[in-house]
Amino acid sequence: MAASTTSTHAARGAWVRRFRPAPDAPHRLVCFPHGGGSASFFVPVARALAPGVDVLAIQYPGRQDRRHEPCIDSVHLLADALVEEVRGCFDRPVSLFGHSMGALVAYEVARRFEQRGQVPHQLFVSGQRAPSAVRDERVHLLDDDALIEDITRLSGTDSQVLADPEILRMALPSIRADYRAAETYRHVPGPPLSCPLTALTGDDDPGVTLDEARAWAEHSAGPFDLKVFPGGHFYLDAQQSAVLTALRARLR
Repeated sequence: MAASTTSTHAARGAWVRRFRPAPDAPHRLVCFPHGGGSASFFVPVARALAPGVDVLAIQYPGRQDRRHEPCIDSVHLLADALVEEVRGCFDRPVSLFGHSMGALVAYEVARRFEQRGQVPHQLFVSGQRAPSAVRDERVHLLDDDALIEDITRLSGTDSQVLADPEILRMALPSIRADYRAAETYRHVPGPPLSCPLTALTGDDDPGVTLDEARAWAEHSAGPFDLKVFPGGHFYLDAQQSAVLTALRARLR
């Protein structure tokens, strides 16, 4: 199991990627990847929204160019580290978007910023149950074959990665750490957010029912909206155009 307490050892700036820099954009969108994912997942979002939106994608330790750094297997520790990394972004309106595990990280980052008096323009949570909708899941404790089976079921990892034993061996530690982060996450009671919150989900997602997605409304006193798209856990691959349209509408 990867270590979970060495986030501050990363080089400054290692957390944030800008694939289409838009320094003069009136708005910023910070994107948080799913479990096992990386910042490059959001390249299409950066391409589509620039130059009107400055898109920042988060690179967690333990993958791609950060593969030699210890993984962080706690949503709360990830959020603690990320607040320090992106606090300088609030010189203009900032929205947060997270998919799957990334939705929990984005939510906890939003909570920490609101505690500092910095309210995000919008929080987008995708493919994830509300923090109050807890399931007892322990996939992170299973052996490698069972873990790969679950990844395949969700279709969340490139098939080329699953087919290449060497690449898969390199990726499994970060995937397992992310599964542990998501499955052991427990919501700490506190005041609801004040920012608008939009939940997005696929209508055939095995990990999120519509009621579990709708329960995100409990976590913000601001306006709430639920967007349901055709598809499973990674509905946003096939529904990219519709998802981007929804983002643009809220970011305006």
